[in-house]
Amino acid sequence: MRGKLITFEGIDGSGKTTMLHRVARELERRGVSHLVTREPGGTELGAALRELVLAQEMGPLAELFLYAADRAEHVMRVIRPALAEGRIVLSDRYSDATLAYQGYGRGLPLELVRAVNRWATEGLLPDLTIVLDCDVQIALARRRPAERWDRFERNGGEFLHRVRAGYLEIARAEPERVRVISSAEAEEVTAYRVWEAVASILRT
Repeated sequence: MRGKLITFEGIDGSGKTTMLHRVARELERRGVSHLVTREPGGTELGAALRELVLAQEMGPLAELFLYAADRAEHVMRVIRPALAEGRIVLSDRYSDATLAYQGYGRGLPLELVRAVNRWATEGLLPDLTIVLDCDVQIALARRRPAERWDRFERNGGEFLHRVRAGYLEIARAEPERVRVISSAEAEEVTAYRVWEAVASILRT
């Protein structure tokens, strides 16, 4: 089996991380070689950048370039080597997150964000992107106590509504790559639909 990149996206509280780890456990059960990683934070540099961008107030352009630096390092040191080994790479966020958050959410020009993403990834696109979608209020209710929210969560519902709308627009533009799966239903129902999507990619 050739390596494949599968990314999990959605606003915080949508269930993307939970679904990623359920897929990882199923791949483990089936004896499929895989790697679980995340953005930001999938490398030593990325871990430092993650602490910075989630805690430090900064403008959207600074965010864009810091995320790009994290992604470039991540692709070079983690993702491409794993794909070359024939592994399935499961990433908690990737380039669509930057388009949704810094583009649709923070208002940077979408073409600028797309261009920076192409530069940082050297054109590496996911084989499959799963967007876990649910109402913003449901997502916020699932999160840790408000006093521990990161600065993106503290931006409030209006910001997250723009991010959610951005993800749905990305899916409409690239239906062959991006699958939107509701996470508002029972976890087992969502997990079944997510695995169906993943399994269809593994068969190709």
